[in-house]
Amino acid sequence: MVLRASMLWLAGNPGAEGLVRRLPVTRPLVERFVAGEDVETAIDRTRSINSQGMTATLDLLGESVHEEAQARSACDAYIALLDSIQSTGVDSNISIKLTMIGLDISEDLTWDHLQRIVARAAELATFVRIDMEGSAYTERTLAMFRRIHDQHPKAVGIVLQSYLYRTDRDVEEMINRQARVRIVKGAYKEPETVAYPHKSDVDAAFRRQVERLLEAGNYPAIATHDEAVLRVAKGYATRMGIGAERFEFQMLYGVRRDLQEGITREGYNMRVYVPYGTMWYPYFMRRLAERPANLFFILRNLARA
Repeated sequence: MVLRASMLWLAGNPGAEGLVRRLPVTRPLVERFVAGEDVETAIDRTRSINSQGMTATLDLLGESVHEEAQARSACDAYIALLDSIQSTGVDSNISIKLTMIGLDISEDLTWDHLQRIVARAAELATFVRIDMEGSAYTERTLAMFRRIHDQHPKAVGIVLQSYLYRTDRDVEEMINRQARVRIVKGAYKEPETVAYPHKSDVDAAFRRQVERLLEAGNYPAIATHDEAVLRVAKGYATRMGIGAERFEFQMLYGVRRDLQEGITREGYNMRVYVPYGTMWYPYFMRRLAERPANLFFILRNLARA
């Protein structure tokens, strides 16, 4: 737990970022979790995923920009990504982060960008998922989501994080408005005042919320690599007569490909979260925090640097 917390802290440390980027051992691990640095490579990787019977959600990596020009550039890049998906015919939607389009700068700026992105998705009859970030952004993210969902209910969905105490309530709200939810456990370092400190409590909340969304949600996305949770979800769906067409599982690019392929063979919908771009460091560090073997490999090489 302490080591994971340290890695999550390093995810936001610019000095550590420079060191990790320079390590020769970093590149092969980055390539495992990140589908290239440009959209063309990411589209090619998505096409390969599609050939295995899976769909994708493409995510241009980046977060917490502090200059309007960067936020505008990110907005334009997201719209261009939607157009690339349309022109290439790959089976993918997109995921976005509000801090990448200006949430740390101005809510008005963010709202303008969000409207542009989701309106374009609606025109193309595709879908945008708003990723959830740290708890400091949760209510502002949900407020933006409510506004845009009122305008384009079929074109936009949200992510909820089970480790937050508030999430049972948020799940019910999203069920009531028939919003599409991706439910995740959560990957940010959070204080005990807002999030469950113990893994067992997070796991229990996640299972509870998965079952509730399967029961009453609008095509929920269950994002996990936890095989015990997968068994719970499949078993609950079978007992309740919930067809596989009514939900999907989601997993990260480069993580448990065997599990992704196995679930697909069983006839379930599988969507792979495909991140790409040059701003991969925070995402990469959060993935390392979840995978001790890769984490220790990096730490050994940091000690020698």
